[in-house]
Amino acid sequence: MSPAYCVVGGGISGLVAAYRLRVAAGPQASITLFDPADRLGGALRTERIGGQAMDVGAEAFVARRPEVPALLAELGLANRQVGTTGARPLIYSQDRLHPLPAGTLQGIPAQPSALAGLVDDATIARMHDERNRPLRWRHGADPSVAELVGDRFGDQVVTRSVEPLLAGVYAGSAATIGVRSAVPTLAGALDRGARSLTDAVREAVPPPVTGSVFGAVDGGYRVLVDELIRRARAQWVQVGIERVARAAAGWDLVDDEGTRHHADAMVLAVPAPVLARMVADVAPRTAAAARRIPVASTALVALALPGGTPLPQQSGVLVASGEQRLRAKAVTLTSRKWGPRGNVELVRLSFGRFGDNLTRGAGDEDLLGWAAEDLATLFGVHTEPVDCHVQRWIDAMPQYGPGHGELIGELRSGLPPTIAVAGAFLDGIGVPACVAAATRAAASLVTARVAR
Repeated sequence: MSPAYCVVGGGISGLVAAYRLRVAAGPQASITLFDPADRLGGALRTERIGGQAMDVGAEAFVARRPEVPALLAELGLANRQVGTTGARPLIYSQDRLHPLPAGTLQGIPAQPSALAGLVDDATIARMHDERNRPLRWRHGADPSVAELVGDRFGDQVVTRSVEPLLAGVYAGSAATIGVRSAVPTLAGALDRGARSLTDAVREAVPPPVTGSVFGAVDGGYRVLVDELIRRARAQWVQVGIERVARAAAGWDLVDDEGTRHHADAMVLAVPAPVLARMVADVAPRTAAAARRIPVASTALVALALPGGTPLPQQSGVLVASGEQRLRAKAVTLTSRKWGPRGNVELVRLSFGRFGDNLTRGAGDEDLLGWAAEDLATLFGVHTEPVDCHVQRWIDAMPQYGPGHGELIGELRSGLPPTIAVAGAFLDGIGVPACVAAATRAAASLVTARVAR
């Protein structure tokens, strides 16, 4: 008899899991996908703004990681992968725009000269002297990025160089993100006995790459989402799942209307807070671990400005922490980063960091007003947009705190063999990591079924 698989969550993780289960289990397998949203795709959401397709959630993927290029090729979409124009971002710090420092590892410099003009002379001198100070590092340690970098290089390096990058990726701060999650190659270099942070960064900085560091999908991530939906051939049930309950054989998924849906095995591709509620009865250790993963809420304002609006030839702006004149944490000049589209200039402004309530209490008009003010502050642009879109992501950005890897090991170990998890809170927040985690989850279920 064909197994009955269920996938809870219709974001990229759930869709990849459903597709992988279809490939592995064959055309006769029953695959049901539960998601109450108005459309599938989760944080991969493409809207038409100013007549152009524009991603208003996840925007890009790291092209040197193999997962997304391989998946696109597998789905016959390799020709839809595009790269950036090569334009570089700026950093906004101390009320000024600065070039993004070159030769850094998530903003941690290999050479003090990389941060000249961004930090003061005393900080430059401190970085020069860092190799002369004894380094106390315990193999396997996982301090926060701020703890390590602040101690060795000074607070200005943290707030002005490191945090702008980490806020763009995690919507968090260097004080709440562990070194092993944010810069695992740096932790590895320190574990191998690097005598200073400077030496460890120099060892861990990747060699220059040819071609684009980042990739995207021509036509937006909707192209990938639609193809995964088509290939997975899963039945989409548009309800939310409240909890998982044991059944005489397998599991019951209890939806928000009290209806039970049977599953022989399942992938739970939901945010950590939702996972904690769903498995509290059947996997209490997993639920307890999931509750310990903090999350941040963000909002994105996408604008289409009239063609010819004077914007710099940069890919965007990353904002240092503590800046009072801006509310956005990052600005993407989409038409500069990926190339022009139509007769508009596409711009994305991202708001919200872990620990603030900026986006929760703000209405759409507030966010649009802040976007206009920030564009005026950054670029002197006062042009009215021809189109706009506000997208909110509530509790969608997991924080990778110190010890996150051990926490995830604990979370996974508490699951029964026929329940697997996928999502951005596990092994990395980007699309490639989500694809990898979903592939792992689907494979574990197929293996569990074969072993029974």
